[in-house]
Amino acid sequence: MADKHDFSQGSVAKSILGIAFPMMIAQLVQVLYNVVDRVYIGHMDGSNALALTGLGLTFPVVTLIAAFTNLFGTGGAPLCSIARGEGDKEKAEKIMGNTFTCLILTAGLLMIFFYAFKRPILFLFGASDNTFPFANEYLNIYLLGTFFAVLGTGMNGFINAQGFASEAMITTLSGALLNIALDPLFIFGLGLGIRGAAIATVISQAVSCAWVLHFLTSKRALLNLKRANMACERKMVSKIAGLGLSGFMMQATNGLVQIACNATLQNAGGDLYVGIMTVLNSVRDMLSLPALSLSNGAQPVIGFNYGAKKYSRVKAGIRFAAITCIAYTLIIWGFVFAFPGLLIRIFNSDPALLTEGIPAIRLYFFGFFMMALQFSGQSTFVALGLSKKAVFFSLLRKAIIVVPLTVLLPLTPLGVTGVYAAEPISNFIGGLACFLTMLFTVYFKLPADGMD
Repeated sequence: MADKHDFSQGSVAKSILGIAFPMMIAQLVQVLYNVVDRVYIGHMDGSNALALTGLGLTFPVVTLIAAFTNLFGTGGAPLCSIARGEGDKEKAEKIMGNTFTCLILTAGLLMIFFYAFKRPILFLFGASDNTFPFANEYLNIYLLGTFFAVLGTGMNGFINAQGFASEAMITTLSGALLNIALDPLFIFGLGLGIRGAAIATVISQAVSCAWVLHFLTSKRALLNLKRANMACERKMVSKIAGLGLSGFMMQATNGLVQIACNATLQNAGGDLYVGIMTVLNSVRDMLSLPALSLSNGAQPVIGFNYGAKKYSRVKAGIRFAAITCIAYTLIIWGFVFAFPGLLIRIFNSDPALLTEGIPAIRLYFFGFFMMALQFSGQSTFVALGLSKKAVFFSLLRKAIIVVPLTVLLPLTPLGVTGVYAAEPISNFIGGLACFLTMLFTVYFKLPADGMD
C-alpha cells in the first residue's frame, strides 16, 4: 500500500479528499467558531440588531489579521510541499522555520497598530455612535489573542503539507468546539455580553495554537520546527512572501470590500443595512466553505506531484477540484434562492432586517457558482508557485471590480441595492477570467510526466 503521505501514488481524487474532507470539517467548525459568536450576539436581549452590527464592524480588522497571516502561512506551506516532493527535507524545514519567525513579528506589529488606532479605524469602517461601543468592547479583548490567531492558523498549513490532514483538523476542532462551548457560558451565564464572546475566542485560539506548535515539534511530524531554522534568510522570506502575496491579497481585498460596503451602507442607509451585510458575509462564509476547502485540499497534492514531475496527476487534481466545486456551488445557489429567510433568521429575526435582507441575499448570491471558478484557478496558481498570476486575479476580482462598483453603483438609480449587486458582477467577470487563464496558461501547457 502506498504511503498516505506520498501523493504521487494511488488515486488523485482520494488523495485530495483525504486532505480536503478533514480540512472541510475543521474549517466548518472554524466558521462556526466565528458564526456562533454572531448568532449569540444577534439574539442578545435589549440590543436588537445593534450588537450584531457592532460585531460586524470588527470583521475588517479580523480579516486584515488573517491577510497578514496568509502572507507567510499560505506562501510557506505550498513551497514546503514542493520541496518535500523534490525530496529536500532540509529546505522544507528551513521554509517552515523562516515562516514561523515572520508570523511572530507580524503578530506583534499588528496588535500594536490596531490598539493604537482602534477608534478612528472603526469609524472609518462604518461605525456610528450607537454601534461603536459594541465593536470597541469586542476588539479590546480579541486583540490580546493576536499571537495565538496568527501562529495557530499560519503554521497549521505545514501539518497539512506533510499529509497529516486529521491532525491539522484537530487544530481547528479543539479551538472551535471549545469556543462554541464557552460562548453561552461567558455571554449569558456570566452576563459578559459581547466581551464574553471575545474572551471565549481568545481562549480557544490559545488552545489551537498550543496544539499546532506541539505537533510540529513532536516526533510524529515528518518535518520539525527547529530553532536553528528560524533565522530569516532574505531570499527565502522573499520567496515565501511572494507566493503568499496571493493569499494576502485575497484576504486584504476581502477586508477592503468589507470596509467599502460598511462605509457605503452606513452613509446610504444606516445601521440596518450594515447589519444586513454582516448577515450576508456570515452566510457566505458558511456556504462557500466546502468549495474553498476542496480547493485548498487540492494544493498539497497538486504541488507535490508538480515537484515530482507527475504532470498527468497535476491535471487530474485540477479537473477533480474544479468539477466538484462547480457542482456544489450550483446546488447551493438554488438553496439560497429557495430559503433566504431561513438563512437570515439564524442570525437575527428583526422584521426590518428580514424585509430588506431577503431580496438582498438573493441578489448577493446570484451566479454563486462562478465563485468556484475563482477558487479553482487561484488554488492551482498557488499550488504551482505561480505567485504573479495568483496575486493579479486576487486583485482583479476584489480591488479592481468590487470596490469601485460598491462605491459607484449606489450613486445610480440602484441606490443601496448596488452594494449587493457588486458581488455577483465580480464573480462572473473575475471568476471566468481567472479560470480561463489557468486553463490556457497552465493546464493545457503542462508537459508529459517526467519532462520539464
